[in-house]
Amino acid sequence: MRLRSLLFVPGDRPDRFEKAMASGADAVILDLEDSVVPGRKAAAREAVAAFLSGRADGSDEALRSAETSVFVRINPLGLDMADEDLTAAKGADGVVLPKAEGSASLAALDALLADDPAVILPIATETPAAVFQLGSYGGVTRRLCGLTWGAEDLPAAIGAAASREPDGRLTEPYRIVRTLALFGAHAAGVPAIETVYPDIKDADGLRATAQLAARDGFSGMMAIHPAQVGAINAAFTPSDAAIAAARAIVDAFAAQPEAGALQVEGRMVDAPHLKQARRVLAQAGSDRP
Repeated sequence: MRLRSLLFVPGDRPDRFEKAMASGADAVILDLEDSVVPGRKAAAREAVAAFLSGRADGSDEALRSAETSVFVRINPLGLDMADEDLTAAKGADGVVLPKAEGSASLAALDALLADDPAVILPIATETPAAVFQLGSYGGVTRRLCGLTWGAEDLPAAIGAAASREPDGRLTEPYRIVRTLALFGAHAAGVPAIETVYPDIKDADGLRATAQLAARDGFSGMMAIHPAQVGAINAAFTPSDAAIAAARAIVDAFAAQPEAGALQVEGRMVDAPHLKQARRVLAQAGSDRP
């Protein structure tokens, strides 16, 4: 499952579902949580269930042939709404778990899904307690497909005035949280997914943020508008030059499997460079080892 770009769509706006599927996003997240007011939750569940049913039975050719994965963001566990949300989410490729608080939350959702093959993407930093559980996601369930974080709910939980500077940069506490989420994902052996960039009119800021995330070790990024998808996909797709450099390293070690270090194109490379080169090729969708 490729997760460069993950586009949120309010679950009570079925008129936007097909546009989202056609946006080029690797995954669409049909939202039953924050973007849907309480009085619209039931209507959102009905819309999401109808969409997934049509996708499953092939009644819509465009949806049946689409490569885009479909996730559903449910309401937090412990609320009656979460059970109803999971019923509506039958047929989704994955479930986005908000307000996740480490391994216990992940195990609880895994049990609730039972025989459903859906994967799980936790949003792992939305409460103060969650921050201290970021290293606990590994080894809980094979459903875990990634780890993402958020910079919106946490400030509200602690009474912070903002999580970003006027120019869009994260403030210091949330830079720390982002870093911990990044390493938490890698400790669990799954992709790290960058949070949303909230200013949909700031294309330059979005592009810079996505490129920075790719540089830092994130594998993808969430989006809140279809216009953001192209820049995000570009940031997390290796360039031809990067692919060629990675291929040269992999090929050099394949030719000399007993070597611990080699010279490739004038520079010394060793095991960490080989690991990174393989990661680049995997991101590029290379089918060669």
